[in-house]
Amino acid sequence: MPDLADLFPGFASHWIDTSVGKIFARGGGNGPPLLLLHGYTQTNVMWHRVAPNLATHFSLIIPDLPGYGWSAVPHADENHAPYDKRSMANVMIEVMEKLGHVRFRLAGHDRGGRVAYRLALDHIGRVERMATLDIVPTYDMWHGMDRNMAMKVWHWPFLAQPEPLPEMLISKAPVEYLEWKMASWTKAKNLSAFDPRALDHYRAAFSDPLRIHAHCEDYRSGRHADLANDEADRAAGKTIGCPLLALWGDVGIANETGGPLKIWKQWAPNATGKPVDSGHFLTEENPEATAAALLEFFMAA
Repeated sequence: MPDLADLFPGFASHWIDTSVGKIFARGGGNGPPLLLLHGYTQTNVMWHRVAPNLATHFSLIIPDLPGYGWSAVPHADENHAPYDKRSMANVMIEVMEKLGHVRFRLAGHDRGGRVAYRLALDHIGRVERMATLDIVPTYDMWHGMDRNMAMKVWHWPFLAQPEPLPEMLISKAPVEYLEWKMASWTKAKNLSAFDPRALDHYRAAFSDPLRIHAHCEDYRSGRHADLANDEADRAAGKTIGCPLLALWGDVGIANETGGPLKIWKQWAPNATGKPVDSGHFLTEENPEATAAALLEFFMAA
């Protein structure tokens, strides 16, 4: 494996002590704090193409979620904590408080988007404005799992299978699995959208058996605690009060639901949103349009 390139030149590196171990984060820019959360198969590096534009207006905090990238891999209990999104959101609160931020803006892609909306639901007043990239809530994913969606996101039930089935299968060819999965989610159906240096980061992190297990625990939580928490909030009529921007790839995963913005408005009455010319990986497939949409939204009064 080649040396991993620094894709955030001029940014600081933070190792932040939390209740689940050290969380790694990059930080840079000037302005109000903006927390950026990555998703599955990736690390903080997924933000590298939009970070320069966002950093001209915001102080960016770009962590690796627990079990991902260079962050700690905490032991999972019988309920799959701390890989449930409520626990991960609590860890992100710890990270932000350690860096001196009580209120902040927030954007999350894929699994990071699930941490983001759970944080906004559980910690009212913390989030000023938030954006989600190519997701709809976990509640709507599981309850809307028809044959079309099941084929698109077969990894949801696969990774949620009891240990050790998915770990055993992925560990036989982790890089091959990673590259095939990522290519299948792009608009071009190949890896051409990704910086080769970023792919080296993803390959390195994904080859670690401990992190493969952590990723599976993330999805097991999605099937159990995350779904239960969403169901409880839905039954109680709880919604997100801050402005929310939903972005999704026009051939991305969320687009398969048939109405991402309609779904988000059920969870966030102030939601706005639009598709981006992209597959699942908006920040790398179409960084210009994605950065422009995020800047317009986060800079609004």
